[in-house]
Amino acid sequence: MGRKESWFIAMKKANFQEIADKFHISPISARIIRNRDVVGDENIDSYLNGTIADLYDGMFMQDMDKAVDILIEKIHSQSFIRVIGDYDIDGVNGTYILQEGLAKLGARVDTDIPDRIKDGYGLNRLLIERAVADGVDTVITCDNGIAAADEIAYGKALGLTIIVTDHHKVPHIDMSEEREYLMPQADAVVDPQRPDCAYPFKGLCGAAVAYKLIETLFEVMDRDSDEIDYLMENVAMATIGDVMDLLSENRIFVKQGLEMLRRTSNLGLQALMQINEIEPGSLSAYHIGFVIGPCINAGGRLDTAKKALHLLNAKDKETALAMAAELKALNDARKELTLQGVEEAIALVESTSLTNDKVLVIYLPDCHESIAGIIAGRVREQYCRPVFILTDTEDGVKGSGRSIEAYPMFDEMCKCRTLFTRFGGHKLAAGLSLPKENVDKFRKIMNEMTELTEADLVEKISIDMVLPFQHVSFELVKELKKLEPFGKGNVTPLFAAKDVQVENPGVFGAKENVLKFQGRDAYGVCLPVVYFGQAKECLAYLRDKDKIAMTFYPQVNVYCGETTLQLVMKHYQ
Repeated sequence: MGRKESWFIAMKKANFQEIADKFHISPISARIIRNRDVVGDENIDSYLNGTIADLYDGMFMQDMDKAVDILIEKIHSQSFIRVIGDYDIDGVNGTYILQEGLAKLGARVDTDIPDRIKDGYGLNRLLIERAVADGVDTVITCDNGIAAADEIAYGKALGLTIIVTDHHKVPHIDMSEEREYLMPQADAVVDPQRPDCAYPFKGLCGAAVAYKLIETLFEVMDRDSDEIDYLMENVAMATIGDVMDLLSENRIFVKQGLEMLRRTSNLGLQALMQINEIEPGSLSAYHIGFVIGPCINAGGRLDTAKKALHLLNAKDKETALAMAAELKALNDARKELTLQGVEEAIALVESTSLTNDKVLVIYLPDCHESIAGIIAGRVREQYCRPVFILTDTEDGVKGSGRSIEAYPMFDEMCKCRTLFTRFGGHKLAAGLSLPKENVDKFRKIMNEMTELTEADLVEKISIDMVLPFQHVSFELVKELKKLEPFGKGNVTPLFAAKDVQVENPGVFGAKENVLKFQGRDAYGVCLPVVYFGQAKECLAYLRDKDKIAMTFYPQVNVYCGETTLQLVMKHYQ
């Protein structure tokens, strides 16, 4: 069972020349913008030119006024405030934002982050009891709390004031006619996903919600919110690392945040770039998503997320470099474990009845629970199916799921919630705990209930346009940079060419994972092409073909001081 692909060219209509003239861009960029569903002059202008000034007022969020009033009172009375975050890149950065912002306002504040293995996700009784024992008056959650109704009720009964900041959906039960939402009874619940929240943009990450709270608090307390603008670099990291849609406010946060990161004064982040040999001036969303982000996440996966928080809080270069080296070493170990887990999962799918399932529930009892989600993501890429990876823990079976667009994972799990001891998530990802005896039931029910069709399980490759090689220029590459940052919700533009002759193909790189050749299109224009991935497999395919169709993205390659154009091939057939 392999992944099937279906290529199609996006054919969304607009007057591309008119858009190009109005916004001083090429018709090629105008078409790409339309393909991202950015329509109307105001939205196109915001997409191309959006700035911090275009961000929405945090007071639009339900309960923001309550949260701010409570915190002002707690700051003035010097009540002990504890921020309880999550152990991933979003939770760590959100915790840092709340800690930094509150401390600048004179609050008495500290932090706690659950241990992934011992505590699991989000608030639990142990964290609450620890807060009470430490004399904490007020708990603020970050990137968690919306699904912790029971734990919050417990904390309230022990006398805690509790503010929830989160970005996950409110758990619900579908009744016959309507949906019942299980809202936690905290003193304030700030979450744009609340069904009664009027905030115009629902797609913020947890760190962005935390930033909105701090920004609003500064404004209400008559402090200049410019003082905490630098925390946008943390919002940018969390937005990319938590794979949020790069639309609306997220696009502005990431664009501005990346600019700030390139000249960051945070010693920990400087050290992380140095240890990973990243030139700060050329830092991109790619580096956050695939180099820096995984290092920050590695602490929470294989040790404790508090290490990543210590890195962000480092006050001298020596400490920062030591912490960065430790996180990089943990990430290297995580990569090795992930590779083993992916190979084991694929072997199971290929050799058992799992191969017939539309929803893959794969039980790997010896897998390290912290990397189950990464393995699920890799297996999903391999088969274009929703995937759950389950593993044994001290408290029964835990797992993580990663989904495809056609399968709203959290909603589907809500239909069999009685199987789980705990679960949470959203459309494309989820986490769960369940008794071992329910593993087979879970697989059976998820596959019996699913309405996925064979068409849903075909990877759909959306191509922006067919582009003859003669239109690839340095000017085009420069203009495409204006459409960055690319990522989920604003994918990298993809062009196509057919009847391309492959000349002088060869495999390169220490790991033999780079293929290079000269590609000559149907009009006789020749450009260098590079392909990253299964290079040997690709080479074997190309040797049997006179001509191929390929999708690609143009870029500038600088090698030994020489600057040339090249095409990065993404797919071929």
